[in-house]
Amino acid sequence: MTLAIFDLDNTLIADDSDYLWGQFLVDQGIVDKTIYEQMNTKFYDDYRAGSLDIMEFLDFSLKPLTEHSLDQLHVWREQFLDEVIAPILLNAAKELVEKHRALGHTLLVITATNRFITAPIVALYGIHNLIATSPEIINERYTGKIVGVPCFQGGKVTLLNEWLAQTGDTLEGSYFYSDSHNDLPLLQLVENPVAVDPDEKLRQFATEKGWEIVSLRD
Repeated sequence: MTLAIFDLDNTLIADDSDYLWGQFLVDQGIVDKTIYEQMNTKFYDDYRAGSLDIMEFLDFSLKPLTEHSLDQLHVWREQFLDEVIAPILLNAAKELVEKHRALGHTLLVITATNRFITAPIVALYGIHNLIATSPEIINERYTGKIVGVPCFQGGKVTLLNEWLAQTGDTLEGSYFYSDSHNDLPLLQLVENPVAVDPDEKLRQFATEKGWEIVSLRD
């Protein structure tokens, strides 16, 4: 069965959920505004430049999860979904997902943003398969560590290959939709790479390769 793979941030949604979660924590007074906001912006700029130290970022971004109970985190996450994520869901993205669903394709989201943030967002699109950076939980508390490798750049390829081995799916006829040059390792692996509202580096690469370039912005 054909695999339709989607990036999440700035692809299916009109912003970056990882960055927005950090800003939500700042706005709610859950983390120190001065230090956290500055570092959150720095890491996002590094990501867009292609120079992000993913392990340093994960140490930073997962720390707030370790400081609160799962129940409290889930309350904040529901508020985040309602107030921040709902307004940036994209109708054209929903239509694209439904187009692939109608064709009988297997739908999969693969994202660097951690599973705590992304699982409920992906569910809003009716997609049940998710590969994401997985924060470790022990005794119902986040530890600040991750399970396996980060789902970032080449790590997306590694985790996808593990998923394919488990499911028996293949990349024959596969699609991958992404906005970011950080996803070039996976975009070059699928049969149908599609640049979605791409950043400058990805747009240039996609143009040179003759890849399809689309916009899902309303």
